[in-house]
Formats: sequence, C-alpha cells, structure tokens
Amino acid sequence: MDDVDSKEMLGTVVEEYLDHERGTRALLDELEKLSIEGEHEQLRERIRSFAEHNQEVFYTVALALTNSKHFFGDVEAQLGVGPADKLRELAETYPSLAEPFYLVRVEVTQDRRNPITELDVTTSYHREEEVPLVSYSAASGGVTLYDYKGAPHEVLQTATFLVEATNDSLEASLSQNHSVNTDELSELIDRREKLESELNALQDNIDALRRKPVGDE
Repeated sequence: MDDVDSKEMLGTVVEEYLDHERGTRALLDELEKLSIEGEHEQLRERIRSFAEHNQEVFYTVALALTNSKHFFGDVEAQLGVGPADKLRELAETYPSLAEPFYLVRVEVTQDRRNPITELDVTTSYHREEEVPLVSYSAASGGVTLYDYKGAPHEVLQTATFLVEATNDSLEASLSQNHSVNTDELSELIDRREKLESELNALQDNIDALRRKPVGDE
C-alpha cells in the first residue's frame, strides 16, 4: 500500500480503524506483550501479517504511532476531535510498538526489507596470528540479522561488495533513464564523503603499520 497521498484517503483509512478499534486494540496488546518479552522476530512477523491482511487499519496504526502532530491535525480537521484523540491514545499507550510498525511500513510502502537500525561493533586481537579482529552484530528494530567476526581485510571485502552493489544499482537506473529523488541523491553524496574520509584514515593506519616491524610490540 502506498503512502496516504490525499486527505480523502486519510479519512477512509482512519474510519476503517474506527470500525475495528476494539479488535485492533486487543491485537496491539498482544504485540506489546511480545515486545516486552523480547520476541522481536515473532513481533515483526505478526505486524507483517497485520499489514498484509488489513492494510487500512495497519496504516492508520502505523501513522498514529509516529506521534506526528501533523497527522493528528489532519485527522482532527477531517473527522473531528474524537477520532484524533483516539489515535493520540495509541501513541501514548503503545510507544514500544512505534519502531517495529515504522519498519514494516517502510517495507510495505518503499519495498525495503529489514532496514538496519543498529550495528554493534567490538574489536579484539589474535596474538598468535598477529591479526586484529572485528566483531559486529547487525539488527533491525531488535531483530538480529546476523553476527560476524573476521579480520580487517575480510570486513573490507564485504564493504567492497556493498559499494559495488550500490554502483550496480545506480548504473542500472542511469541505463534505464530512471531518476533518483533529491533526498536520496543528497544522502548518497553525504555517505560518499563520509566513506572517503574513512578511507583516508584507513590509508594513514596502513602507512603507520608499514613502518612498524612485524612482531614489534
């Protein structure tokens, strides 16, 4: 389902929620329990199922949980104070569900999957091999996607694959004469500049290591 693109459509999806409010609140109570218990994978799948089988109600809940004054203002202007207050209450009652609902909304409306929200990184050193090690765990709204531990060159190999994939996607867009919106282009420029800065720091560290004899503590 695409984002609501008109006030008329907004009114329709909110009214659908109001017609199913009692059952939806019962479902949200179940989902909140999963969140509290740390059952993040089951929670994500339940929300995906909700979005698949009742898109209008899902969309209303997802928007309400963002706690957006603009959204509540639009609802109040079209349907009145009562419906807007009921949706405000969702945001106040279920704050723990805001992120997982947002992530599923991104999947539904933007064709994404498991957007990464956290990358936990630690470093260590293998003395026998004289190799630094990098460990990281990638998560999406509490759902652990993967755990990894490897040498720096292996980490960079993964990074290289991802940069190559990014270039492939941009080249495909160019070859098919597809445009890229200004927000995405701006973010790409910022990320490239950050990447260039990190690569410069990497070169400095490599140069320093070249000057340090192997086995010298």
